[in-house]
Amino acid sequence: MATLKTGPVLGIEGENQYTVVFSTAQEIGEAVWKVGGKSAKCRIIGETPNFRVWRGEQKVAAPAGASGKEVTYRIELGGEIADCRNKRSEWAFHIPGKSEPPRFAYGSCNGFSALDLMHKTEEPYRLWQEMVIEHEKAPFSLLLMGGDQLYADNIWSAVSELQEWNALPQAEKLKRTATATMRPQIDRFFENLYETRWTDPAMSLMLASIPSVMMWDDHDIFDGWGSFPDDLQGCDVFQYIFTTAKKYFEMFQIRSRFNRSLLDPAADHYAFALDFRGYRILALDNRAERSLAQVMSAAQWDRVIAFLKEDKKAHLLILSAVPVVYRDFADAEKAFDATPWEETLTDDLKDHWRSKNHEGERARLIHWLLESAKLRNDGLGAEKYKTVILSGDVHIGCIGVIHDSKRNCKVHQVVSSGIVHPSPSRLQWVGIMTVTNDNTEFLDENQTIRITMLNPFASDKYIRARNFVTLNMGTDDKLWVNWKSESKDTPYYPIQ
Repeated sequence: MATLKTGPVLGIEGENQYTVVFSTAQEIGEAVWKVGGKSAKCRIIGETPNFRVWRGEQKVAAPAGASGKEVTYRIELGGEIADCRNKRSEWAFHIPGKSEPPRFAYGSCNGFSALDLMHKTEEPYRLWQEMVIEHEKAPFSLLLMGGDQLYADNIWSAVSELQEWNALPQAEKLKRTATATMRPQIDRFFENLYETRWTDPAMSLMLASIPSVMMWDDHDIFDGWGSFPDDLQGCDVFQYIFTTAKKYFEMFQIRSRFNRSLLDPAADHYAFALDFRGYRILALDNRAERSLAQVMSAAQWDRVIAFLKEDKKAHLLILSAVPVVYRDFADAEKAFDATPWEETLTDDLKDHWRSKNHEGERARLIHWLLESAKLRNDGLGAEKYKTVILSGDVHIGCIGVIHDSKRNCKVHQVVSSGIVHPSPSRLQWVGIMTVTNDNTEFLDENQTIRITMLNPFASDKYIRARNFVTLNMGTDDKLWVNWKSESKDTPYYPIQ
């Protein structure tokens, strides 16, 4: 039996447009995706030093009746049934019926920023096991992954040529090019990262069984990408690492430039949007074009704004890897800007939407989300259609709200992280609380736009435990948010 090297990873790019990606040995000349009773040839979307990466796509019709259905699939390589690294050769996914509300799972921070964190974590993939249990009780229709699907931070110690480069004085680093020896080492690093990090039995089962959409964050490249000084971020070594990380992200997470949900397949960014069962899902790419001066390019902004201007009566879920609504780091940033240690703190301070460099873009995003919420609910007399930002990055769970009394609408934000990465220690959290605040914020001088952190029910305001989120629309027309966490609490919040 032929064996897949990475995957399968199931995806979705529209109401009935399902996809799959996987890698094989390079000598494999044909791959077929068999879904239900239909077969479709897969296309090669990339090569790695040792593997070939494939994409399959099929339209799978929704059930005509009220209840959902389970659809099984297999992959054939050269006419032979393939299994995965966990010895599975058949998988299944759930398609909701016409009157069945879809169930969503959301997670982020799927890895460890340092090996010692992994060694100190008794059950690294426990929450993926919890997701399996939840999925078996009531299947998820869609898995949203909001950034840091894996952690590439150890590239600096794993790649020998980068160890040597890192030891150079800063001025010398900036002059050096990525050498002919270094380049294949970086490529093999990312190949190995994707091959090994997604093979946990529970995680790989969920990636193969729940159609997913993914948007990257810095750790998919390396810690702090996009928030370094221009000369360092623009140097040849940094740029080669980014280009390689981008290649692997495009193949395995975006599923190639053939992805039908991309807002602009020819652009430098990967922002995408799709409609699914009464929801619109918009993913912002806050990494591909990020610098100290911008989060998203003008070209991406144009596409995002055009999408938000569309008057489609649906709920809107927005993926923003870094929280738009969160604690304020402004005072800490001002203090460190006056010290020589600014560069070592970029990931903690410059990466936040509330960083002074990004406040203007943040305000612009908030205004357009509020305008979209108003447009989609205009004339209804109530906010029937929810607007929810889904974020991660900060290794805790929480919820906040942006309320506009003039437009008479609101936008909620749900933070869930990490599904694998541990939360801050008690001492680290005390330090964060000391140098930040969560005071109510007003975005305009008339104080009509109020931004507030909320308190989930049955929980502290901040969930300092590993977690993922489930989202279910109730018969009461509330979107019920439940954090599945390792804490003793059972946090939840009904978005009205």
